[in-house]
Parts: sequence; structure tokens; C-alpha cells
Amino acid sequence: MELSVYLAGEIHSSWRDEIKEKAAALRLPVTFYGPMEDHDRSDNIGEEILGKQHDAVAKDAAASSFNNLRTELLLKKCDLVIALFGEKYKQWNTAMDASTAVAHTKPLILIRPHEHHHALKELSRKAHATVETPDQALKALKYIFE
Repeated sequence: MELSVYLAGEIHSSWRDEIKEKAAALRLPVTFYGPMEDHDRSDNIGEEILGKQHDAVAKDAAASSFNNLRTELLLKKCDLVIALFGEKYKQWNTAMDASTAVAHTKPLILIRPHEHHHALKELSRKAHATVETPDQALKALKYIFE
């Protein structure tokens, strides 16, 4: 059995690389997907496809259309979503991706620090599992293959 896993969450730290490296070291049969991690490309994709927009709001709207298209397709394709709510960055995209996973009945592992318990309590109850660290999420992923 091989699984495809969408790694939802902020793109500013190396948490995805950490999970991918550890999964490879464990020889887990997993293919990982995720959001566009090149922030400039993500912000500029609307203008790359549609051309120069008349203001920053239109530029963001155009980019959002293509980023949402990409994310929706990859989320629908995956077998499992791991969504990280980190401690440093605003987490709007993570909340949207995790909610989309729930809406599409995709199994969801939610990673959230203990101090975010209250803010994420409803989403946590919708997740199949809630953990506090990427290592715990990896252990849950490993357990699937035992």
C-alpha cells in the first residue's frame, strides 16, 4: 500500500522537509504534496498567467484563484492530510486547508501546540487525530503501515 499525503500549513519553516526526511528514513511508502512553497511564485502566479493586474487587490485575487485550484486538486487527490498550526505565523491557509479536508471527508491529522488548544478545539474534534508535534504526526503515519 502506498499513501499520498498533503502537508498543509505555513511555508516559512522546514517542518515539511523534516517529515519527508524522517518518512524516507523509515521507508514509509508515502508521496507528499503540499502548497506552493515558493512564496514569490505563489503571490505572482495570477499575473504570470493573466498578465499585469490593475492593483494589489486584483493581483491577490488572481493569485488566489490559481492557488485555490492547485490546492483543491491536490487535496482531493490525497489519501490523508497533515495540517500544522505552528506557533509563529498566521494560520488562515492552514485553517482553510484543514476545513477543506474535513469537508471532503479526507482523514486529517492536526498538529497544534498545546497553547492553541482552545482556538482550535472545534477543528481538533473534526480531525481524526490531534497531536502537538510533527514527530507525533509521523508516528501516527508510521502506525498506519504496521
